[in-house]
Amino acid sequence: MKRNVILLHGLFGGLSNWEKVITHFQNDFNIHIPLLPIYNQHRENILEYLVSFLQHTIDSGQMEKVILVGNSLGGHVAIIYAHRYPQRVEKLVLTGSSGLYENYTVGSYIRRKDYFYLKERIEYTFYDPAVATATLIEEVMLTLADDQKCIRIIKTAQTTQRNYVTALLPQISMPVLLIWGAEDKITPPDVAREFKKSLPDSTLVFLSRCGHAPMMERPEEFNKLLEDFIC
Repeated sequence: MKRNVILLHGLFGGLSNWEKVITHFQNDFNIHIPLLPIYNQHRENILEYLVSFLQHTIDSGQMEKVILVGNSLGGHVAIIYAHRYPQRVEKLVLTGSSGLYENYTVGSYIRRKDYFYLKERIEYTFYDPAVATATLIEEVMLTLADDQKCIRIIKTAQTTQRNYVTALLPQISMPVLLIWGAEDKITPPDVAREFKKSLPDSTLVFLSRCGHAPMMERPEEFNKLLEDFIC
C-alpha cells in the first residue's frame, strides 16, 4: 500500500510550488496537496483553524499515518499538528518553516498595486531572482487585489510572527528532516540551526545558492534528500 505524503504550502504559496515534487514522487506515494484555507472567514486563531483543517483532511482521507512536508507557513502548521497528533505523523520535513523567527515584516498596509515593489519583495524570497517569474508576480498581485484576501494575508502573517513553537519542539519525537536554503533571507540559517538543536531526532541539510523555497529553487537536490529520508 502506498504511503501518504501531504505537502503544505506557505502564505503566498500554492499547489504549483510543489510541481517538481509531485512529478518525482507521484508513482510511489499518495501525494496530497491541500489548498490551505487562509482566506476563509472564521473566529479561530488562524493557526488553530489550519491545524483543524489539516486534521479534517487526514481524517476524511482515512489516512492512519502521514508524512508531512511543510514550507514556511505550511511548516508551522505541520509542527503544531505533529506535536498534537504524534501518532498520526510518520515523519516530518520542514523547509523554511516559520515558528521561530521570520525576517519578513507584513504591516497593516501592503503596496499591493505597486508592481515593482511586489516584484522586489517576491524576488527577496529566492536566491535567484529569475525564479520570481512574471506569472508568479501576477498571481500574487491578483490575490492582493482582493480586499478580503489581502486582510487575511496580513492577519495570518501577524499571527504566525507572534506564535512561537520553541516549547513544542523538544516534545516532537518522530524523525525530522530540515532542508534549508543556505541563502534564505526570510528564515535565515540560524533559524534552521535552532530547529536542529531543539528537535530530538532531526537532520539538517543546507542547499547552497538557495533561498526560502528549496523545492522550487533546487528541486533535484530537494527531491533526492526527501527520497532518501522517506523511502
